[in-house]
Amino acid sequence: MISTVRRLLFFTALITIWEIIYRVNLDLQFWSTRLFPSPLLSVEQLYIGFFETGILAVALTESIQRIAIGFSLAVFIGATLGILIGVSKIADETLGTLVIALQSVPSIVWLPLALVMFHGGPGAIIFVVVLGGTWPMTMNMRMGIKNVQPILVRAARTMGYNRSELIWKVMIPASIPSAITGARLAWAFAWRALMAAELIGRGGLGRTLMDARDFFNMELVIAIMIIISVIGLIMEYFVFSKIEKRVLARWGLSK
Repeated sequence: MISTVRRLLFFTALITIWEIIYRVNLDLQFWSTRLFPSPLLSVEQLYIGFFETGILAVALTESIQRIAIGFSLAVFIGATLGILIGVSKIADETLGTLVIALQSVPSIVWLPLALVMFHGGPGAIIFVVVLGGTWPMTMNMRMGIKNVQPILVRAARTMGYNRSELIWKVMIPASIPSAITGARLAWAFAWRALMAAELIGRGGLGRTLMDARDFFNMELVIAIMIIISVIGLIMEYFVFSKIEKRVLARWGLSK
């Protein structure tokens, strides 16, 4: 509760200072008023975009659909690759090297190729989102498998577990905390990849932001940035943090 109040006070003070600077700038013209928007007018654009024109509601819905599909695929593919690389030395030395190489390539770099592959359709952006989230999920899942305590493996072998049972009943459950970290990073990279791809592609919050910039509607630009930031906060504090606390408590790792 105290932390929430502190955050609210901080952002209230930040917005107040911003609005004061905006109003001072109106009189003294330090910067172009077109390039230094008001936070209150940006909030007004949020209302207009959601409840009057509906452009923000449509754009947000499209972006949410893309990130839901892309993130889900990234987690599934990344977890599968991570387990494979973690349990197989041959896969680690071959496929693992490829993953390390690919994670060094920014996912947005794939967009021109994706636009050709998917003929400019919505699949191109989802493809970029999947690539953005897959590699961090893969590497964290691999690390989780590799860092399973040897005593757990020895105990399972003593109990007669075969290789398949060892993977599914010991290694994967023990690597869940690392998988949660991987999913959190996968979300962050996938969300950034989505916004970057939409700036160049079609539809969604990113494309709407570029259209607002083209019409010099800086208040709408800030409004969209607020939406992007709020979604990030919601995912962090209301999804991943809660999941992480439960997992750490379940595994006896919470402080």
